Amino acid sequence: MENKRKIKIGIDVGGTFTHAVAVDISDYSIVGKSCVPTTHKLQEGVARGVVDSMMTLINDCSISPDEVILIAHSTTQATNALLEGDVATVGVVGMAKGFEKLLAKKECNPDNIELSPGKFLHTKFRFIDCAKNGWIETVPKLIDELIAEGAQVIVATEAFGVDDPTNENLVAEISIKKGILTTTASGITKLYGLRVRTRTAVINASMMPKMLETADLTEKAVRESGIKAPLMVMRSDGGIMDINEMRKRPILTMLSGPAAGVAAALKYVKISDGIFLEVGGTSTDISVIKNGKPQVKTAQIGKNRLFVRTLDVRTLGIAGGSIPRYSNGEITDVGPRSAHIAGLHYASYSGDIDFSKSEIQSVTPLPGDPSDYLAIKAPGSDDRFTVTPTEASYKLNLVTSLGHGGANMEAINSVFKRLEQLTNKPGDDIATKILTISAEKIRPVIKQLSREYKLDESLIEFVGGGGGASSIVPFTANYLKLPHKIAENCEVISAIGAALGIIRDSIERNIINPSENDILSIRQEAFESVVKMGANANSVEVTIEIDNQNKKVIATALGSGELRTKDLGITTLTPEEVHQVAAKSFGKPKEQVELKGTTGSLSVFSAENHVKKLFGLITEKVNGIKVIDDEGTIKLQINGAKASEVKAGDLKSRITAMIAEMTSYGDAGALIPGIYLLAGPKIIDLSGLISEAQLLSIAEIEIKDFPSESNCIIIAEEKK
Repeated sequence: MENKRKIKIGIDVGGTFTHAVAVDISDYSIVGKSCVPTTHKLQEGVARGVVDSMMTLINDCSISPDEVILIAHSTTQATNALLEGDVATVGVVGMAKGFEKLLAKKECNPDNIELSPGKFLHTKFRFIDCAKNGWIETVPKLIDELIAEGAQVIVATEAFGVDDPTNENLVAEISIKKGILTTTASGITKLYGLRVRTRTAVINASMMPKMLETADLTEKAVRESGIKAPLMVMRSDGGIMDINEMRKRPILTMLSGPAAGVAAALKYVKISDGIFLEVGGTSTDISVIKNGKPQVKTAQIGKNRLFVRTLDVRTLGIAGGSIPRYSNGEITDVGPRSAHIAGLHYASYSGDIDFSKSEIQSVTPLPGDPSDYLAIKAPGSDDRFTVTPTEASYKLNLVTSLGHGGANMEAINSVFKRLEQLTNKPGDDIATKILTISAEKIRPVIKQLSREYKLDESLIEFVGGGGGASSIVPFTANYLKLPHKIAENCEVISAIGAALGIIRDSIERNIINPSENDILSIRQEAFESVVKMGANANSVEVTIEIDNQNKKVIATALGSGELRTKDLGITTLTPEEVHQVAAKSFGKPKEQVELKGTTGSLSVFSAENHVKKLFGLITEKVNGIKVIDDEGTIKLQINGAKASEVKAGDLKSRITAMIAEMTSYGDAGALIPGIYLLAGPKIIDLSGLISEAQLLSIAEIEIKDFPSESNCIIIAEEKK
């Protein structure tokens, strides 16, 4: 009997196109790709494009419905709705009692929330004093009043509702019985801060009608196709969640497009440390991956801080289709407007047009823009073209990935020949000028990210994704003297990321001086959340972070729906080959790279590194650690760390000894090292914990199922 393939389908909804890919998870090979225009203006909205791209993919690649084990898609709908003000009016029922009543009445009334310049989310408000007898009987009338005033969704919010959500839930039950969509503030976040918690819930509620409609249409079409696999949606923090969870918390899908690209960088390109640049035609999204994890931040919409965690993505108006500005025989700037926005065509994809006698024109892409953007009118063509970083990169032979197809080099050479005549400069110099201006716009963002996340410059690598990756990444990396790589299948990298996304959830609590029981409780809640959404319990890893400054504990759980190592055949390397990978990564002979231990699935190597700091001004000798799995993928790399192999039964005593050895002392007191625990195939990140007792408690939970004689490895990173 022939074994069926196990295929994951990922769909990325972009501004112009919706891409779909099918990935065979036995070896991460691409079974097929499809591309359709994004259906913003159709009655079904972007859901139509999601379904069309999926069905095209299934039909073209002869994929059987029972071969599909998961479908996941990113979405721009939540972000676009907020930017465009296309949201529902929200009725807010605020509650409080006692001394906090007067302040709470103000804090839980959001008024009209500005989402973007000139775009507002409108709210209607009622307040209940829960200390008054008979207040419950007034709720139905208040909800009817809010509906009569135009409220389409209801939010129930109470001062200290996170401690006891009874009253919020009661109001929600009454509202739901009236047939109106409802959410509670404590159901969205458990953090204190009535004003921010309420606004987060209100913005979430404002998206619910449109997002639920899209979810229903998508799910209906998927089921009618015969596919019974789970339907997932990308989250803004780089994970995926099931569609039922999205129905409750659509706010978590903000920025899920860039998040899908980062997910691919982690799972498909397998980057442990780097700066990921997803390059489109109009903009470039830049994000940081450190120690195998994307960096997250608190989300903000307009001027409104929210209790939602999103990937820290910096977006720049420079990309593969950015138009140069031209005056007095000089290229003076590049972007932010793109060929797509200005209605111009790329010279590189122009067919057999000869640009050597073309007319150079100036255009104003949008009202209010400068009028010196460069356009090219070729004889015999009704279309207008331009030169972009794409043409410049082809001119300098920097394009290594063809993405959607190769360029017409004859057209590129002829357009640069024409520019040579106008500027009296060699074509290569003109191309270099375009790309240098582009790189200079990216440089300060890279420096800022390096400072903010304390990136080790010796570990930084540029990773390029998106259809325009080769137009920006190779030159910029060389210009900044950094290594780089372009992701395979870069033009559909976000769709691949959606397909390979990990089920994820984060639980946050405000806890002052958290006890071991507090930490274990929040860890268990995060664990159960991702298992409920379909993650295999044996695949789940939970990271705990203690944020002393904001008095928060954050538990982040990650898990997959299948155990790849158990179910599928994987090509593994010999120990000798893994050692060679380590030596190549360190840039040293194999004999200078020491094997510190192995868990069977993971091997840890150590070597002396010369680390450059302050952008090359200082060089320091440090002990480097790299963790490499048996497929040859670098899973973790740290400078200034030590590793120790230990039996599981002796783990706690060895952790105590390493903490005593590597704890540093400063004005803030004792600073314990960051600890990573390797057990079997898992890398357990304990670096966010701040006391020995917390570390030992979580370590005990993590290794409880490992035999006492099994090998574990402790990595301790000195904190400064």
